[in-house]
Amino acid sequence: MATSRVPAAMDALLAILRAAPALAGVRIVDGPEAVNATDRQRIHIGWQPGADQAIELEQEFASAGARRRDEMFSIGCYAEARAGDTDMAVQRARVFALVAAVETALRATDDEPEAPTLRGTVLWSSLTAGNVTQLQAEGAQAGCAFTITCRARI
Repeated sequence: MATSRVPAAMDALLAILRAAPALAGVRIVDGPEAVNATDRQRIHIGWQPGADQAIELEQEFASAGARRRDEMFSIGCYAEARAGDTDMAVQRARVFALVAAVETALRATDDEPEAPTLRGTVLWSSLTAGNVTQLQAEGAQAGCAFTITCRARI
């Protein structure tokens, strides 16, 4: 029996985003990575700039008898768009488009009815929070740290 659904959920989330048509050409990174200025658009799963943790989780017994546990966890993520020019509006719009593509990939559709369950690894997942940063450094850069929250039964 698994002690946590986090590893399986992370693997499924990465696979879903890497296969999402709206994210074609966007680098999907598992955790932190050294800065690469040639990657103009990227999404980190399990990492946010300046964050102390990649994932926060909490578990409790699901019912009397202590046979099953409920697990809630939040995965820290970060999307970034950058360019060599100084047009912040373009990069801000692009980073919001990246986050929207992630949120769309987590929604159930006729083609992907299991999308919110991260391929059956959790009961549900959703994008629940975010904050945007902007920077002018060798061109415009916009970033959005966001959180994907999941609930699982173990």
